[in-house]
Amino acid sequence: MAPQDSVIKTARRLFEVLEYFDEVQHPISLKDLSLHFSYPVSSASALLKSMVVMGYLDYDSYSRTYMPTMRIATLGNWVQGALFGESRILALIKHMSDATGEMISISTQSDLFAQYIHVEPSQHPIRFHLKPGTVRPLARSGVGWLLLSARADDTIDRLVRRINIEEEPANRIELVDLMQRIREIREQGFVFSKHTVIAGAGVIAKLLPIRRHGRILAIGVGAPVDRLEANESQIVRELTDGIARFVDRDE
Repeated sequence: MAPQDSVIKTARRLFEVLEYFDEVQHPISLKDLSLHFSYPVSSASALLKSMVVMGYLDYDSYSRTYMPTMRIATLGNWVQGALFGESRILALIKHMSDATGEMISISTQSDLFAQYIHVEPSQHPIRFHLKPGTVRPLARSGVGWLLLSARADDTIDRLVRRINIEEEPANRIELVDLMQRIREIREQGFVFSKHTVIAGAGVIAKLLPIRRHGRILAIGVGAPVDRLEANESQIVRELTDGIARFVDRDE
């Protein structure tokens, strides 16, 4: 089951509105929103008015536009500190971005998915881009395999059983094959996946030696596969050295 299939429509639309504001970064009108998302005008109007009443949007009657309030700006301020500690992980992200010029991501497990919770864009003109919040199948993606490698074998078995319940018989995960892949990742200490989710794209990633509020974290370098193959040794070395330098196990 795709993650969006289980999302309640009203909740999905609320967050789509907030993400749209983040994308355009200017006030929007009811007409703009309705056209952009193909919402019925009545539904879009009810949603925007509700967000105004709740204090998340401000309505200007002269321009007939809506704008997020500072309540939105402060709502998630605590999250960065909770996940990244005293900016040590952010310092590691900057180090890896400067050292490689590639897209740098922080990921964690979200139920049966691997989720990108922070993304630093690539500096190269030819690149792949992901938005924070993007999810990948836990048992069918490079970062997912890496996150699973930090779990006990019996936990992986239970997760695969849950995943397979939602799959057609022909698409079910073979636990034996998955465990072989995970053993290889554990032995080499990193994952290098190629063309796994997007043709031409790959990721080299390592686990971080700390957990934030029980969450396993991974840092990845994403790029076209040919660039990753050409620079594999350097990227793995920078990841290893950067983690040792910036991320304290006792944080």
